[in-house]
Amino acid sequence: MQKAIRFTFIALLLFGIITAVVIWPVYGFSVLAIGILAIGIYDIAQKQHTILRNFPVIGHMRYLLELVAPEIHQYFIESDTDGKPIDRNHRAYIYERAKLVNATHPFGTELEVYEENYEWMQHSIYPSSQFDKIPRVVIGGPECKQPYRASLLNISAMSFGALSSNAIKALNLGAKAGNFYHNTGEGGISKYHLQGGDLVYEVGTGYFGCRTEDGHFSEDKFKQQAGRPEVKMIELKLSQGAKPGHGGILPAKKNNREIAEIRGVEPHTTVWSPPGHSAFDDAKGLLQFITKMRDLSGGKPVGFKLCVGSKGEFEQICKEMARTGLKPDFITVDGAEGGTGAAPIDFSNYVGMPWEQGLIFVVDCLNGYDLKKDIRVITATKIITAFNIFKAISLGADLCNSARGMMLALGCIQALRCDTNNCPTGVTSNKPKFKRGLVVEEKYKRVKNYQHETLSDFASLFAASGCTELDQLNRSFVYKQINNKTVPFSEIYPEVAQGSYLQNLMT
Repeated sequence: MQKAIRFTFIALLLFGIITAVVIWPVYGFSVLAIGILAIGIYDIAQKQHTILRNFPVIGHMRYLLELVAPEIHQYFIESDTDGKPIDRNHRAYIYERAKLVNATHPFGTELEVYEENYEWMQHSIYPSSQFDKIPRVVIGGPECKQPYRASLLNISAMSFGALSSNAIKALNLGAKAGNFYHNTGEGGISKYHLQGGDLVYEVGTGYFGCRTEDGHFSEDKFKQQAGRPEVKMIELKLSQGAKPGHGGILPAKKNNREIAEIRGVEPHTTVWSPPGHSAFDDAKGLLQFITKMRDLSGGKPVGFKLCVGSKGEFEQICKEMARTGLKPDFITVDGAEGGTGAAPIDFSNYVGMPWEQGLIFVVDCLNGYDLKKDIRVITATKIITAFNIFKAISLGADLCNSARGMMLALGCIQALRCDTNNCPTGVTSNKPKFKRGLVVEEKYKRVKNYQHETLSDFASLFAASGCTELDQLNRSFVYKQINNKTVPFSEIYPEVAQGSYLQNLMT
């Protein structure tokens, strides 16, 4: 922020000097010389920036270029396939479907089909008929009194505060128009979530919206929130992919009075969600807490979300489920490459199991302990295209969530300023001058279009596979290039037989 202020001041000063040269050429050059001298003296005298002390005046060019480097890289340097975290081709994929414009790609693939880790799906020369209606997935185990029929693609967890009020409204209206669900994120339920779309109420370690004054879980407040008719399911967040084991962060600059009231915290302070839950500290406590939440909600589906870290800890949860019969209705699997508006870079880069391995481990563990029949697996993390959905279901997921895909459908341009409150498209900024550009009445249609068109693409891929039922998909349908060989996922990760781990219950 200080850099931006300094550069603005210097830019205005230089503009004034140049204007003086143009209007009063006789005196303008004298003004120019004096102005440059003043900037040089300031640069030499200041002690914060080595470059400016050593290279007065011209050193400002380095900082100016640094300020606009992300835009230069995105628009002039990166290719269509190498942008991070989401490349230009995939951004275009989302924009085209959101706007209902041409969704074809000319002149063949731009991917290197023989490079390491290239993936592709198996098709049939006898494709099946297209779905008349894309199937939905029923979520709700034996203890659930209000099961929910979910779409195959939904809006992943993003809180009000992390996203602007206009973004939340547009997402929820899009969910309503397209008949899919909208996960609230851990920031609680705001009035912007209540536009008629189905909600998944996410409860994180901060218990926002259902917390006591000292930050613990409040049964009464939870019962009030979970009892809303818009809330169809409840998700208990243990961890998320971008910062597992760390907890969430809402910077003070984004924590205005409205957001603080919804969360039950002090406004204009940095809000840290604790790394772990205070309501339980082991597998048994987790499952008892989920049972309590289901009872308090009136029997709605309750599950938990995690990025896998310790395999032993997750297996202990599965053992406890098998021993006690206490089970969640669903488990949401995030991956280490998941997105967030703000996270320490070490957590983003080096903590947590990547999505592919995490999803497969969870599915195998549930199958091994004969639990998968009662528990739906939801997955997120860079679910953007129809192929991503096809792969996820082939690996064992039942349905998918997307966060960054939905943000791009809203108009996000991947400016990478989510944590600054200066998002130029108003998706992650609560500043009126930015969020006014996000017109809810227009953008909600794009969210609906993107979800619908992506599922339509999935239906085409599914028909190409020759399958007629979703449960026919398995790991043999997806291949990966490894060591110059094409290998099906069924060989990379052999599926675990149902109940084959039950003999481990005594350990």
